[in-house]
Amino acid sequence: MAQYEYLLLMVACVLITLPLEFLLRARVYRRLPLMLPSVLVVVLVFGLWDLVGIARDHWTYNPEFITGIHLGIMPLEELVFFVVISLCALLSYEGVSTVLNYFSKRKRREGGSSDVA
Repeated sequence: MAQYEYLLLMVACVLITLPLEFLLRARVYRRLPLMLPSVLVVVLVFGLWDLVGIARDHWTYNPEFITGIHLGIMPLEELVFFVVISLCALLSYEGVSTVLNYFSKRKRREGGSSDVA
């Protein structure tokens, strides 16, 4: 079971942030044309960074905690990490934006700002 720990952690990250899609209407998964380029940029930039780091032996991955499936020299889990964390970041960003917009609209309805110029 230890070999799936990294992947299980990624599943937990998705499960923790997935409610934001529905409860706060983050609409990340529903806007594929906007989501895919965002995730792709992260995967490409950090994927290249990782490949260089792995090739130069700057870091390695403990075989006890990964499945052993590799895409070239990169473990599958590392690619999954880039995709999952990008999606979690987008969901968090959109969720926070939704909450901030809600309170901003609510404040305007209640009489505006209490700031004095």
